[in-house]
Amino acid sequence: MTTTTSTKPHPIYLAGRWVESSDPLEISNPAKPDEPAGSTFNATADQYEEAVQAAVRAFETTRTLPAYERGRILREISAGIRNRREELGRTIALEAGKPIRDALVEVDRAVLTFRLGAEEAERMVGETIPLDLMPASKGRMGITRRFAIGPVAAISPFNFPLNLAAHKLAPAIAAGCPIVLKPPSKDPLTMLTVAEIVDTAGLPEGAVSILPMTRELGDRMVEDERFKLLTFTGSPSVGWRMKERAGKKKVVLELGGNAGVIVDKSADLDWAVKRILVGAFAYAGQVCISVQRMFVHESIWEDFLGRLVEGAKGLTVGDPLDPNTDVGPMVDDKAASRTQRWVEEAVALGGKVLLGGRADGNFFAPTVLTDVPVQAQVCSNEAFAPLVVAFPFSDFDEAVRAVNDSFFGLQTGVFTNVLDHAWQAFGSLEVGGVIVNDVPTYRIDHMPYGGVKDSGLGREGLRWSIEDMTELRIMVLASPQ
Repeated sequence: MTTTTSTKPHPIYLAGRWVESSDPLEISNPAKPDEPAGSTFNATADQYEEAVQAAVRAFETTRTLPAYERGRILREISAGIRNRREELGRTIALEAGKPIRDALVEVDRAVLTFRLGAEEAERMVGETIPLDLMPASKGRMGITRRFAIGPVAAISPFNFPLNLAAHKLAPAIAAGCPIVLKPPSKDPLTMLTVAEIVDTAGLPEGAVSILPMTRELGDRMVEDERFKLLTFTGSPSVGWRMKERAGKKKVVLELGGNAGVIVDKSADLDWAVKRILVGAFAYAGQVCISVQRMFVHESIWEDFLGRLVEGAKGLTVGDPLDPNTDVGPMVDDKAASRTQRWVEEAVALGGKVLLGGRADGNFFAPTVLTDVPVQAQVCSNEAFAPLVVAFPFSDFDEAVRAVNDSFFGLQTGVFTNVLDHAWQAFGSLEVGGVIVNDVPTYRIDHMPYGGVKDSGLGREGLRWSIEDMTELRIMVLASPQ
């Protein structure tokens, strides 16, 4: 069913069945907009309704699936993704514009994510709690256990079409929750290919549906009371509006940021530059923890910027299918045009362009800016583009305050070899993660991941996602007195 080698639209996955609809969906190739990456369908309202009803029915089965069975299913999916690594990597490169090297890493991460899901499914432990803390509670003991919350509504983003969807699908299966996943409309073919693997893993009928759908139908899913949890990864403006409409269901939001990095005077500059080149420009900066703001100690300012600019000049911008490409296209011309406008605004406000700053179709060259006022869009909002803005600082406290001067708080990188500064950053930065001697773009899939302020609500990472997809229940055992 590989769409990238066929002109036939890929069917969509409805509660264990492959179906088509009357609403075709053509998928663009960001690197070559005149050459479609493939096609599929948007689900109709009736198909959506069928998927939700099937998920509600399936919950009666999935909630009682034994741990060994959930673990087996997740391991089979992991192995299936590994076996189709090259195909999935190519699909990501074609429909998302992600350089093939990065696309293959994303596939490898998804293999790990499903394997970790299997392990977590097999260790969903509870605890015993002594309750005899006062005479009236003598002879009583509490036992806790986690129970699947119910059907899950999931919406995943375009920038990691496989692994960010896996961070919703794998914990749902591990927890025993049916899931209806809305993959991104820009690049749904990746998860529809994964659905082929899911289809052979032996899940109960209706446990998984993967349905591209219109924004209007997605809004209906957000408000649907039959779902007990909504998990969304995407833009802050969209995510917080969803929370307002979600009703009584639990909501997990993994949203955006304008991630900062502090380069202290004690930093290893070779390492810092090497990692920031990756953190700022990988996948054309279209990562919510991409380096966007750099705070560099004034004593190393000139040396650091010189090295960074030279390193960025050496990056290869080009065809995502070329293994030598470092920076591919932005997802579409709107994203490239918006980045151009923001750079022009920064320059009009007094900013200087040290490198780049110009769009070429969907491509945007690696861009380094300085002297930009903090109220400019490239500083205050999420650029989601291959650009960084550099600011000097003289005191570490000043750098911490500057990072915190943001609506967002996802992750921050701190390059320092002063232990006190590392601890100070951990205690004072208003973010979900502090990454010492690496970029904020670092993530491995079993760690708790998420943000504060406008960057989100809740945490992902298999164990933490499963906690959100389950409810804690206590049984009290009393000995007759």
